[in-house]
Amino acid sequence: MHTPTKLIFLPGAAGSPNFWRPVSGLLAHPASRTLLGWPGFGHVPADPDVRGMKDLVALVLKEMDQPCALIAQSMGGVIAVQAALKHPELLTHLVLAVTSGGVDMSALHAEDWRPSFWAANPAAPPWFADYHEDLSGRIDSIRVPTLLLWGDADPISPVAVGTYLQKLLPRGSLRVLHGGKHDLVVKLAPDVARLIDEHLRNVT
Repeated sequence: MHTPTKLIFLPGAAGSPNFWRPVSGLLAHPASRTLLGWPGFGHVPADPDVRGMKDLVALVLKEMDQPCALIAQSMGGVIAVQAALKHPELLTHLVLAVTSGGVDMSALHAEDWRPSFWAANPAAPPWFADYHEDLSGRIDSIRVPTLLLWGDADPISPVAVGTYLQKLLPRGSLRVLHGGKHDLVVKLAPDVARLIDEHLRNVT
C-alpha cells in the first residue's frame, strides 16, 4: 500500500476548498482528488456538529477510506498531522506546507498570524485560532514519506519550523522555495505541483 488512490487537500485558516485547486489541477498523478473546506470558515456553510479542531480532524478521517495522501497548508497541516496519528493504516504520503504541524513555534521566531487573521475574518469560529496542542513528542511515529514545503520569505512559518519538523519526521524531506511566502501554494503553484508529483512517486 504505497501508491495513493486518493489525494485529500486541506486548506489553512481561510478554510476554502478552492485553495488547493490550482495545484490539484497541475498534478499529473492519477489519484482522485478531494478538496476539503472547513465549515463555518469563509464562504463554507457552518455545520452545527463542527465545534472544535477534533471535529475538523473527524472530517478528514471520514475521507481516509482508501490508500491516500494528505496534502495540507498552514493550520490544515496541524489537522493533517492529527489525522495521520489517528488513522495511519491507509496513509501513504504526507505533504505539509508552511505549517506549524502542531509543534511549539515560540522558540522558532514565527510571527503571530492571529491578529491579521481576525481582522480579515471576524466571523470565523473563535476556537480555531485559540487551539494550542504540542504534538512534538508524537510526530516521530509518522512513518510515511513526508514532503515539507517552505518559503525562504515567510515570517509566519519560517524555514526554522520546516527544519525542526524534518528532524522529527523519520522520512521527512524539506524543500525550500526561493522567494516563497505564506501564500506560496498559490503564488508558486507550478513549482509546488512539480515537487508534490515527485514526492508521490516515492513508493519505497
